[in-house]
Amino acid sequence: MPERALDQAYEAALKIRQLEDSYFEGNPITESGGYSPSAYRLLQKDLKKYLSVIRRRMAEFRASSNTLPMSDSPQLSTPLPDDVPLNQLNGPAIFLRKLQLVDDVLANYQQVSTLALKQPRQAQSIGAQTNGRSALSINEESRSLPATEDTPNQALSSRSSFLPRSILRTVDRIKQDLDPDAEVEVVRNFRSSKTQTTVAITFVLQLIIVPLLAQYLSKNFIVAPIVEYARDSTQAEVFLNMEMEEDALHELQQYEERFRFEVLIGKAPELNEVEIENRVRQKAFQIEEEYRERSADAVENVFADVIAVLSFSLLLTSRKDQVATLKSFIDEIVYGLSDSAKAFIIILLTDTFVGFHSPHGWEVLLEGVADHLGLPANRNFIFLFIATFPVILDTVFKYWIFRYLNRISPSAVATYKTMNE
Repeated sequence: MPERALDQAYEAALKIRQLEDSYFEGNPITESGGYSPSAYRLLQKDLKKYLSVIRRRMAEFRASSNTLPMSDSPQLSTPLPDDVPLNQLNGPAIFLRKLQLVDDVLANYQQVSTLALKQPRQAQSIGAQTNGRSALSINEESRSLPATEDTPNQALSSRSSFLPRSILRTVDRIKQDLDPDAEVEVVRNFRSSKTQTTVAITFVLQLIIVPLLAQYLSKNFIVAPIVEYARDSTQAEVFLNMEMEEDALHELQQYEERFRFEVLIGKAPELNEVEIENRVRQKAFQIEEEYRERSADAVENVFADVIAVLSFSLLLTSRKDQVATLKSFIDEIVYGLSDSAKAFIIILLTDTFVGFHSPHGWEVLLEGVADHLGLPANRNFIFLFIATFPVILDTVFKYWIFRYLNRISPSAVATYKTMNE
C-alpha cells in the first residue's frame, strides 16, 4: 500500500516536471512564461490536477507507512547523486529518489497551491494593489480567500442550492478535514485572524484616544489662552445667549429669597435692608464670574471639538487599510453571533434609539450638546429632530434587516420577529 501510493504520487510529479521542461524550460509554471491567458489556464488546470493527486497519495502514504516497522524504512549512508538513472538504483535508493522528487515538486508549488490555485484572480488583484505589503495587507489578502469559521456565511449566502445551508456547511467542513493541507490552512488562518484582531483593536483605541487627546491638549494649551485673551481685550458679553442670562437671574433670585427666608426664621443673623442688598450684590458678582467662565469654556469647546473631529476624520482618511480591516472584524463578530444574540442586539439598539422611550433620551442628549457648545436649547428644533431622525434611523434598521440580514441569516430574522412580538 505505501509503495503504490508513492508510485502514483511520483508519476504525477513526473507529469509536472514534463510540463515544466516542455513549456517553461524547467522552471516552475507561472504566468511569466509568455503564454496567452487561455493557454496558461489550461496548463494551470493540469498542474492543479497533478498536485491534488500528489497530496492525496502522499497523505495515504504517510498514513499507511506509520504501520511499517522502522527496519523496513529505507536508509542510505551517502546522498543520492542526481545524475544516476532510476533504473540503475537499488530498492532503497529508488524509494528515496521518488520521495525526493515529490518533495521538490511540492516545495515549488506550496505557496501557489494555497493562494494562486484556489483563487488566482483574487490573489493576483490583491498582490497588484499592495506592493511591499505589511502584515495588515497580508491579513486582508487572507480574508479574500475562503475561511474556515464564520466567513462561509457570505460564501454560502451567494451559493444557490435546494439543500439547507447547514448541510452545505457540513460538507465543506468534511472537505476541509480531508484536505492534506488543512493543518497548514488552519495555522495560516489563525495567524491572519490574530493579525486582523490586533490591527482592529489597535485602530479602535487610536480612534478613541487620539481625538480625546487632541481635544484636551488643544483646549488647554492652544484655544484657552487665545479665547481668554480675546474676551478680556474686547470686553466680551458675559452671557452667550438669553437662556444663560435667564438661568443666572433665576439663580440670583433663588439666593435672595432663600437668604431673606433664613433671616426671617432666625437661621441667619438679623440684617437691615442695606446689608442684605450688599450680600445679594456679592452673590451677583460671583454668579457673573461663574457664567463668564462657562461662556469662555463653551467657546473653547467649539474650537477644541472641531480639532478633535478633524483628527478623527484624518485618521479615517489616512488609514484606509485599517478601516477596511476594522469593518471586516466587526462583520465577523456580528455575523458570527448566534441567532438569539443577533436578535437581542437588534432589539436593544432599536428600543434604545427608536423605541417608545427614546425621545426622552434624545432630548437630554441634545440639551447636553447645546449646553456643551454654549448654544440655546431651542425646543422647536429639538422636537423637530425627535420627530424625524428616529424615524429615519428606524427605517435604516428595517432596511438593513430586510436587505442584508434576511439574506445572510434568515433564522436570526425569524428569531428577532419572535422575540419582538
